[in-house]
Amino acid sequence: MIYPKKNNIIRRAFHTYVHWIIRRHFNNINFNVIDINKNKSVLLIANHCGFWDGFLLYWVNCKVFKKNFHIMLLERTSKRVPILKYGGAFSINKKSRDIIESLDYAAQLLNEPGNLVLIFPQGKLYSNFITGVEFEKGIIKIIKQAAGKFQTIFSTTFIENFEHKHPGAYIYLKTADDNFSTIKELQDAYQQHYTASHQQQTQIVI
Repeated sequence: MIYPKKNNIIRRAFHTYVHWIIRRHFNNINFNVIDINKNKSVLLIANHCGFWDGFLLYWVNCKVFKKNFHIMLLERTSKRVPILKYGGAFSINKKSRDIIESLDYAAQLLNEPGNLVLIFPQGKLYSNFITGVEFEKGIIKIIKQAAGKFQTIFSTTFIENFEHKHPGAYIYLKTADDNFSTIKELQDAYQQHYTASHQQQTQIVI
């Protein structure tokens, strides 16, 4: 397992870089405001549609959640882009015994109210045009282990250009229940949010 690394100089450089590339490549970032419990950590559950997902939600964290950002990434991604560990990334290898260590580590992070942990439970990249989501089951272990310590937030991201050369990002946030006991309960709840967000997105007319 690859753990996050603490280096204030590199972390500040990473922070500056993320804000720079977001401003450079996006015409606008749109998101709704939700209430945040400052006394709890945040488990941010999101769809995974492309390269920008983690960077965009890092940016949203700076604007909305204001927590210590952590993101679970596939081990091959962590190895390919090692600087990400200075931005709070830690790895998971679904084909290794280290998977338990990664899930335990995520739960430990959620024990601290100052932390945010971003997870993409789909486990793979999917098109923005899909209508249904399917989750892998590991996230339920995290939820049960850290029960009562965190606030669950659902996030759905869509990226569209419309009339602009550079795209806009449309991020839909929702406060969710915190006591899911099965992966189906979690997936069904997220599906409702995803469907509502998808419908709202398709109603945008420029």
